[in-house]
Amino acid sequence: GQAAAFYFHDMELVSRKCYMRYGDAEADEMNAIARTIDTLQDEGGLRGTDIANFADVSSATVHRWKAGSHMPHPGTQLLLARLQYVVNRLDDYYTPKEVRLWLYAPHPQLEGRRAIDLIVEDRAAEVVAILDRLDADAYL
Repeated sequence: GQAAAFYFHDMELVSRKCYMRYGDAEADEMNAIARTIDTLQDEGGLRGTDIANFADVSSATVHRWKAGSHMPHPGTQLLLARLQYVVNRLDDYYTPKEVRLWLYAPHPQLEGRRAIDLIVEDRAAEVVAILDRLDADAYL
């Protein structure tokens, strides 16, 4: 729990440092967003509509992010980064289709809540705690 909270705090600081470092390098930021979306789709089995729904934007907006013609707001970028972190962790255990199901299915260790909802609600640390237990073979 606490390690996950530190991770997300550190991730936010890294995100801010990237903005300061690359300030005018908007193309690099757009490429990073496109790579994040690719990862979510390729490793997480997520569709553009999935990403649009949890980012609370249209599918066309996600397409523009991926094409590099627009950038998501910093808060949305952080949300995408949190989801990418969880997807990368799940990718060690599951196929992309299974990752998507894991994110969307009610989970007993989350009191029947869906992992995707907690990530959107800025409660990803609770999801990461489950992944930590999975890594420790405490829950399969």
